[in-house]
Amino acid sequence: MPTSDVGPRRALAPWVGLLVTLALVATAILWPMLTGWDTATRRDDHEQFPPLHGFWLPGFGRGTAPAIAIALVTWWLAAEWAQRLPWRGLLLASYAVGLGWLLALAYVDGPAGLERSLGNEYEYLPTARQTASDEQSIGVMLDGFVDRIPKESEDNWVTHVAGHPPGALLFFVVLVRLGLGGDRDAGLVVTALAASTACAVLVALRALGAEEHARRAAPFLVMTPAAVFMAVSADAMFAAVGAWGLAALALAATGSSWTRVVLWSVAAGLLLGACVLLSYGLPLLGLLAVAVLVAARSWTPLPIAATTALGVVLGFALAGFSWWEAFPVLRERYYDGVATDRPMSYWWWGNLAALAICAGPLVGAGLAMLRRGADRAVLLLVAAAALAIALADASGMSKAEVERIWLPFVPWLTVSVALLPERWRRWGFGLQVAGALAVQHLLYTSW
Repeated sequence: MPTSDVGPRRALAPWVGLLVTLALVATAILWPMLTGWDTATRRDDHEQFPPLHGFWLPGFGRGTAPAIAIALVTWWLAAEWAQRLPWRGLLLASYAVGLGWLLALAYVDGPAGLERSLGNEYEYLPTARQTASDEQSIGVMLDGFVDRIPKESEDNWVTHVAGHPPGALLFFVVLVRLGLGGDRDAGLVVTALAASTACAVLVALRALGAEEHARRAAPFLVMTPAAVFMAVSADAMFAAVGAWGLAALALAATGSSWTRVVLWSVAAGLLLGACVLLSYGLPLLGLLAVAVLVAARSWTPLPIAATTALGVVLGFALAGFSWWEAFPVLRERYYDGVATDRPMSYWWWGNLAALAICAGPLVGAGLAMLRRGADRAVLLLVAAAALAIALADASGMSKAEVERIWLPFVPWLTVSVALLPERWRRWGFGLQVAGALAVQHLLYTSW
């Protein structure tokens, strides 16, 4: 390739990525609307708004003014702060601003924004209250967990409990037993954990020698449009656990002493092993774990972390729940439900449109910048996240609702925006936060 062609082609790439992303989203919204194609996004009295699991409901609330204020201040100052703050200050600021952003967006819907999702009868919390008050032990619950997954089971689990391994339910059982089992209390706990996800990604990038790219990506990780779906979504809690597991693995792979390597490897194994018990789709985080080790050029943590993670899974098996026995049963339950009505001919690409809304359109521009010459750690992490999403999409086990289901992969895709030129990041940040505000104020998103 002639050297003179490199500059113009590289400058054109983000425009192509952005326009393709916007076209995908527009097509996914308009095509069912214009053709009457029933995508089975919802099964209630409300109109569908594919590709999101929501419906049109414009409105403002008590969180509107704070959300707009946070958006304006960060648009004006975030890029400078991300470059100038000392590292620990950047992490603290990222957490504080991220938590404020999550809460402000949630409160656009008033107190219900923190309460309605987790308190829904199909979610984990109501079942966790029953489980926590049951005289039977947790062991008995685990032993009979698989038997209650099928739809035809006399005492079948509600949708979200049946659709996940028991780790998700047990998390909320613990909250109930700690006195944090109210809808709002549990919502605040989940939101507080979700806000730490950006910090975990930043820690991982710095450990892998990509601090400059971490600082560039920080405003986008904190002010992500995914925040619309993160507050009080259990999947956002999964994302936080997975992100900290990968951060621990990066610290283990770059540890300066054997003690640090061992401790961080064990921490990574515990967290990533827990992810396997939180969601059936999270073993795909293994691709990101491999990317971390390749980026660090170290396989030293692998035996310790893998053994620890396997110990977590086998520990649950000894207690009565075997992941490998449950997954085929869950697959049958999934296709006994709405999945049979959701056309794969729409959702294999409609899912990607929902992901684009969740991650924000600028991520499409960032992905278009992936090429040889990009930072090694960024290239590997973003490529691994993209591959994980492609496999999840091809599996047919994620048809609709991926704006929350794929939250654990969204931050790692978002890192790609660090590859964009500064002028792109400046106005692109405004595009990201404007998109988040528009989705939150125009749609009822169910999460």
